[in-house]
Amino acid sequence: MELTLPPRVTDRAFARLAEIAEDSGESRALRVAVEGGGCSGFQYDIKLDDPTDDDLVIEKDGQKVLVDSVSLPFLTNAVIDFTEELIGARFVIQNPNASSSCGCGISFSM
Repeated sequence: MELTLPPRVTDRAFARLAEIAEDSGESRALRVAVEGGGCSGFQYDIKLDDPTDDDLVIEKDGQKVLVDSVSLPFLTNAVIDFTEELIGARFVIQNPNASSSCGCGISFSM
């Protein structure tokens, strides 16, 4: 039986959050949520936000990543990372629960 773990956030993602806070002058958490919709059935909603009471808070070096209780089961064992590619820099989710994902990397199905 596979162990179910909360999502893991890479050092690269935390470092980028620290850069955003430094550039903007305000430190806000990164919210990673799963919503219905998108081209594959579900989509990620990634934005800067403030914590709420039912959030899982993943913290390192003063930076926080938030996952709400509804999204958490969809993100079991996932990795939240930051990547810089020719097409641009963005936060990405490596989700072992997704059976397929769209080319955009934001939409997936289970």
